[in-house]
Amino acid sequence: MLSLCANISMLFNELPFLQRYQAAADAGFAGVECLFPYDFSIEEVSSAIRLSGMPQVLINTSAGHWHEGDRGMACDARRRSEFEDSVRQALQYAAAMGNPLVHVMAGLVPAGVSLEAAEAEYVSNLRWAAGEAKGAGVRLTMEAINPIDMPNYMLSSQAQALRLCTAIGANNVGIQFDFFHCQKFEGNALVQFLQLLPYILHVQIAGVPERHEPNTGVLDYGPVFDVIDGSGYSGSVGCEYRPKTTTLEGLGWLGAGKAKHL
Repeated sequence: MLSLCANISMLFNELPFLQRYQAAADAGFAGVECLFPYDFSIEEVSSAIRLSGMPQVLINTSAGHWHEGDRGMACDARRRSEFEDSVRQALQYAAAMGNPLVHVMAGLVPAGVSLEAAEAEYVSNLRWAAGEAKGAGVRLTMEAINPIDMPNYMLSSQAQALRLCTAIGANNVGIQFDFFHCQKFEGNALVQFLQLLPYILHVQIAGVPERHEPNTGVLDYGPVFDVIDGSGYSGSVGCEYRPKTTTLEGLGWLGAGKAKHL
């Protein structure tokens, strides 16, 4: 049985953020994930979780100054202090939100810095973050994001994610496998999912290549859902897509041959 969670940073944008928790519950999702809850107080988001009954599955660390181009800070040695603050902030929120997974955003490779140096900084920072998270009972994820949509992001392929995850060597750090990013950039997403399965803590889906509903685009999610369902994967499947029209109008895919998984 797949446990589908709504990414309420992308879904239910017709409503104010805190109201999206209840909207996800009303639509039949099993939980929620979001990118950055930090515009709201810990009390506000924990109240929304409690009132809706929606488990929080995942949050991201702060990306920094998103509108100025930041996409995380974990690979930038010049911003180590900011990175550490972002991890502490995420762990504070996680403690009040039921200890969801925390996706630690790698960030863009800094100008004038080699990929090898950026990777070394990332590994060092994730080892530190893993120690902080372990004390809080939180698991961390790392996600390969395709360079077509996010150029110069430090972590872009599944092989790189596996290599760095192994280098970090922490039992509370794993891979966040996004079928959209993998298929759009590398292809063979289902094969790669099975290869990485022992390391995967979280899965995300969206239509390829436009990131709309999963029943749009070139990737057939029918076989994908069958394989995930039979794989032994026990985590959630995050619906991280941008609706073509409104969220509710696009939810027909949930019943289009997928109901057996719910």
